[in-house]
Amino acid sequence: MIASGCDRGNHPKEIGKAAPDFTVSDGRTSIHLANYRGQVVLLNFWASWCAPCIEELPSLLEFHREHPEYPILAVSIDEDEQAYRRFLVQRHVDFLTVWDPQQSASNKYGATGWPETFIIDRQGKVRRRFIGATDWTDPEIIRYLKTL
Repeated sequence: MIASGCDRGNHPKEIGKAAPDFTVSDGRTSIHLANYRGQVVLLNFWASWCAPCIEELPSLLEFHREHPEYPILAVSIDEDEQAYRRFLVQRHVDFLTVWDPQQSASNKYGATGWPETFIIDRQGKVRRRFIGATDWTDPEIIRYLKTL
């Protein structure tokens, strides 16, 4: 399930701790994590130039179609806004994503690689962390999410 991503070498956020709240707005889209309290959330940090992010995307899109009850909050760390917007259109990304070139949200999580996804439970605690391209269609992931 876990593959290597584009590693940055920072330290991980502790599992079981409260997920740091954040608001990111890029002028078109806004994500405020606190608005999702009471739901199991996949918080995904990614970039359009990251090969493991591109590898992961088809399974993330399929997961979104098959399991809309689990919101995906995708935060792009792209520096180039046009590359980010072009990527969304070309790859038909239809889950919530926001552009965060300053990495204000990913820094709060101590993100170490791209893609990096945090599973946040209904109480707002980080339960799992996936670094690298993950197969979101894996039945083990769905079984796990149903336990939260």
